[in-house]
Amino acid sequence: MNTVVHKTLVVQLLTGDADRFPVLAHFGYDAADPFAVTVVFSHDGRVLARWTLDREMLGDGLTRPVGVGDVRLRPESRGLWDELRVELLGDVRPDGDRHHAVVFVWAAAVEAFLHETHAVVRPGEEQVRVDDFLAALMADG
Repeated sequence: MNTVVHKTLVVQLLTGDADRFPVLAHFGYDAADPFAVTVVFSHDGRVLARWTLDREMLGDGLTRPVGVGDVRLRPESRGLWDELRVELLGDVRPDGDRHHAVVFVWAAAVEAFLHETHAVVRPGEEQVRVDDFLAALMADG
């Protein structure tokens, strides 16, 4: 059984007040870390950012606003299609503000990706291998 899911999507990075710029988002899921979804944003072969998102939160963001910290998700409608608005707050810049990005993802593509991850590890059946985590922690110690 395959324990890894990958999907590459073209997403829209908000630039300015209303302009959007297409970038690639490489979504990844690995059953070894069943609660996490990794998203790598890239353009012209360069990595722009890498984020780890909570899989359940990603699904919840398709139906209602979620997140109060560095990651905030909410559904938005563009008339003919639905999107997931992903707001990411990064490190503090030298001027004191934080890096900030807003990305729009086609909601149906996120749903399809999550459906594939649920085939690997069903929601509610995630397991945390505490012994492995403690062994790795002690080895780094």
